[in-house]
Amino acid sequence: MVAKKTAMKDIRNMGIIAHIDAGKTTTTEGILYRTGLKHKIGAVHDGETTTDWMAQERERGITIVSAAVTCYWKDHQINIIDTPGHIDFTVEVERSLRVLDGACVVFDGKMGVESQSETVWRQATKYGVPRICFINKINQTGGDFYKSLDSIHNRLTKRAFPVHLPIGFEQGINGVVDLVSMKSYTYKEFTDKELVVGEIPEDMMDQVKKYRSLLIENAVAEDEAVLEKYFEVGEEGLTEADIKQAIRTAVLGGQFYVVTGGDGRGVIVEKLLDMFVDYLPNPLDRGSTWGTHPKTGDEIERKPDESEHLAGLAFKITTDPFVGKLAYFRVYSGKLSAGSYILNSSTGEKERIGRIVRMQADKREDVTEVTAGDIAAIVGLKGTTTGHTLSDLNNPIVLESITFPEPPVSIAIEPKTKGDQEKMGIAMQRLAEEDPTFRIKVDDETNQTIISGMGELHLEIIVDRMKREFDVEANIGAPQVAYKETIRKDGVEAQGKFIRQSGGRGQYGDAWLRISQNEQGKGFEFINSIKGGVIPGEYIKPVEEGVKEAMTTGVVAGYPVVDVKVELYDGSYHDVDSSEMAFKIAGSMGFQEAMKKASPVLLEPIMKVVVVTPEEFMGDVIGDLNSKRARIESMEDLSSGIKEITAFVPLGEMFGYTTALRSSTKGRASSSMELDHYADVPNHVADAIASKRAK
Repeated sequence: MVAKKTAMKDIRNMGIIAHIDAGKTTTTEGILYRTGLKHKIGAVHDGETTTDWMAQERERGITIVSAAVTCYWKDHQINIIDTPGHIDFTVEVERSLRVLDGACVVFDGKMGVESQSETVWRQATKYGVPRICFINKINQTGGDFYKSLDSIHNRLTKRAFPVHLPIGFEQGINGVVDLVSMKSYTYKEFTDKELVVGEIPEDMMDQVKKYRSLLIENAVAEDEAVLEKYFEVGEEGLTEADIKQAIRTAVLGGQFYVVTGGDGRGVIVEKLLDMFVDYLPNPLDRGSTWGTHPKTGDEIERKPDESEHLAGLAFKITTDPFVGKLAYFRVYSGKLSAGSYILNSSTGEKERIGRIVRMQADKREDVTEVTAGDIAAIVGLKGTTTGHTLSDLNNPIVLESITFPEPPVSIAIEPKTKGDQEKMGIAMQRLAEEDPTFRIKVDDETNQTIISGMGELHLEIIVDRMKREFDVEANIGAPQVAYKETIRKDGVEAQGKFIRQSGGRGQYGDAWLRISQNEQGKGFEFINSIKGGVIPGEYIKPVEEGVKEAMTTGVVAGYPVVDVKVELYDGSYHDVDSSEMAFKIAGSMGFQEAMKKASPVLLEPIMKVVVVTPEEFMGDVIGDLNSKRARIESMEDLSSGIKEITAFVPLGEMFGYTTALRSSTKGRASSSMELDHYADVPNHVADAIASKRAK
């Protein structure tokens, strides 16, 4: 099948992002139905949706992996990525936003801005992604467009302006007034085939004029040409095209957001599709991409043009049950053809492009080539993983990769039978290729395999996928916290001296180290201050390696050491007995000695926890949080009788919290949590952790 080629100005690469249960997947289903990709709208709770194609997604009614779908609307190609809302899978949002040009943020019209809405909004801002807002479910009991708009103004941005106002209230909603065209678009049933264009209801006219003026005044301020005309002819003299141009310019500027609302399953989705086309950026709007030369480090520009040299970024790896390893990628410049050879400039390896497929969620459409501005997937790349750059063989470029947070939760895992041992290794390696926040290591002391992830649900899904997709049964231990260690004193000096005489040639290494704190999150920094050759150059690197080795097991409770600067400033060597091994051991000994004297502390992950609860349970919820060493940050009214509590709580206190909260509030409260920062563990808790670890 040959896909039709779309001009770059008519491509939209966009993501649908939101808090869990706001209706992202249902809205995507509505879009697929309206653009002719589906003959009916699948329901999340019935497990019929296109983008939630994994068994676990259908059972749980949540999105776990982002899914790419290509559809067409009014001669425009729209590449949509439906992302997860659950915080444990936030990496999926992060890597999707890295390659997208625009986003649609979906809000639950009954809840307004929720905790994860704020997180995805922050992520979109971090990557400079222009976005539009869709307030979903306003036609349900408790749904309120204007209240949700207020919550966007209060919690996210004052620069959000409706382009449509709903006609009716709750179940009585039957369309919208378009503030640009000044027409009404109505339906009898949300399942109608098309919208009926008509006049604005008389009783809405004052409200429409107020919101239209606000929209136009703020939009024209961002577009000089339209602003000039606005001063000459006023609001009434502007054409529909003028207003659309001003809104588009404002949205692309990244500090102006247009808002609509409705039912994500219904015919009103057509107005949302129009907004994608009218206001979200195309690849040309996003402009050039910059990278560096892998050898020289020189900065290189790549324009969004298919005549340029190839530059593309692999942003996601999946294992497809039918075709094997799939690498999703975005082409920024040039073109990629099936059967050609390219360079993975992140690794320096040459790769052959086998098949290129355009994804309709879990279905595939073969294409012969993809060009600048497009998103597709390659079948069968061997050494490419998330964040790698694909480039022209003779014109390499490395694009900025994607950084992922360290996973804070670990569990021990072992195969149930001897026969599962080898299969488990293969399964975990495949899953780690797909998911950069899933880590595997073997504990040197216990010889156990430890897997780490972003939360309990994340690891639960991993174990479940191993069983379903790789037929591996595993036993797992209780969740463990990924503690770390650091120091609180600067300028501490210690000598690491390793001397061994065993007849014949001996071993001699002598290194003086000075250690200090580094900024949080900066990691390890090694400074070579050796002057006059007191330690020969070939022994400097072994000292650094010895320090790094010592940092894997700290002195408080044997956890990895982070955020330290280590300066090698003095030492001595022996002409005959010195060796790389002796200096490596000296570096390790010196670091451990210095760390003991530098006020070592244990660090624990602190989670930002948001609990939404009926007011009657508020006292119990706060009391329970306080018993878990929580620091309550804020308490807000969400709606009548519903409170939102934000707190910072150590992760070690939060295992099983979701289940306990549901039980204590008769299932009426909900919570979400995300890693916020690491902090010092109180002494009495650190002592308990260290003694437990020693056993």
